[in-house]
Amino acid sequence: MAGSEDFYRALTPATSFSQVAELQYYDAVPDDWTVLIGDIRGSTEAIRAGNYKSVNMVGAAVITAVLNACPGYDIPFVFGGDGGTLIVPPAANQAGREALARLRVHAQSLFGLDLRAGAVTVAALRAGGHDLRVMKLRLSEDNHLAMFSGGGLAFADEWLKRALPGDAIHIPASEEDELPDLEGMSCRWQPLASQNGMILALISASADTTAAGERAHFYDVTQALTQILGAPLELSAPVSDQTLKFRWPPAGLELESRATAGHKSRVRRKIEILSQSFIQGLLELFNGSAGYYDARKYREEMRHNTDFEKYDGMLRLVLDVTIEQAAQIDAYLHGEYQAGRLYYGIHSAQEALMTCVVFSLQESRHVHFIDGANGGFALAAAALKAQLASTRPATHTAYD
Repeated sequence: MAGSEDFYRALTPATSFSQVAELQYYDAVPDDWTVLIGDIRGSTEAIRAGNYKSVNMVGAAVITAVLNACPGYDIPFVFGGDGGTLIVPPAANQAGREALARLRVHAQSLFGLDLRAGAVTVAALRAGGHDLRVMKLRLSEDNHLAMFSGGGLAFADEWLKRALPGDAIHIPASEEDELPDLEGMSCRWQPLASQNGMILALISASADTTAAGERAHFYDVTQALTQILGAPLELSAPVSDQTLKFRWPPAGLELESRATAGHKSRVRRKIEILSQSFIQGLLELFNGSAGYYDARKYREEMRHNTDFEKYDGMLRLVLDVTIEQAAQIDAYLHGEYQAGRLYYGIHSAQEALMTCVVFSLQESRHVHFIDGANGGFALAAAALKAQLASTRPATHTAYD
């Protein structure tokens, strides 16, 4: 199986997020596959300047650009809010690198964001003492998310961020004007308003990075959250019939047209989006269908095809909770942090953001990236990293 281009496609998927900690669902990623990373340098400052939706859009573009550049391959990926990570087979390595090189130019010229990109082989991660294993979680028919264990992705991310200019891990920006293919990426839905009082973006990492430690951390935290919420985690998902709202013209018109115009003029792309979204809006209003778009069916699929709960060596959740539940979650995590069992970061907002990638309406293949508004995972990650950098438990601030 090692080195096989069909490695990920051949995996038997798990069917429930509760199975994420079960080691039998994971397989070792072949040594000759490559981790491709794209993340925005200075994302915290960009967010504080009010540019979080642009940060989110470019983060999703990392995944879209590589997937579009590598058709025919099943490629595992994870969205991190201000970036994305993919693991590609050898035959897709060069195309994926070139896509990120072009996206670096695109991010700077169109959004004023500095996208950092890198590539490292799985063999190099293992040589550094960090494994990389993957499982496939089934969302719906032909739609899956990848979950990772072994610490390899976190190590790759830190390697890229600590690397000096010119180090081999860096993917330099393209010297050509060729734009990446971001076909299928859109942001036409309204922000998902909290139905319970607060959208909580949460990241938690085990202090014990062994396989047993990761497994215990996942079970302990998810069970504690379930007890606090009084229901399974999926019932706190931000996407629901109540939160899915479509408005015309879409609020993300400018961002989508800027990101996906390609070689078309921005005006032409805006007209296309306005026309498409007008028809979509009518179909949503009347629960209609036309061509491959069935409004009722699409909304039902969307509820399943979101990444509000995921695991990449760290537990990442976006939950719609009450203010009281948020305070209890924070208190629980802080107690575990003080006890030396985990590190965590949380960020609260009134809304969640959703960025969509539609691979094929005909085949019902689409996935929707969920993040908290106004900072979400990026600011939660900053809080977690501050804990990791501290030599003692951080001073706790009462939940705000």
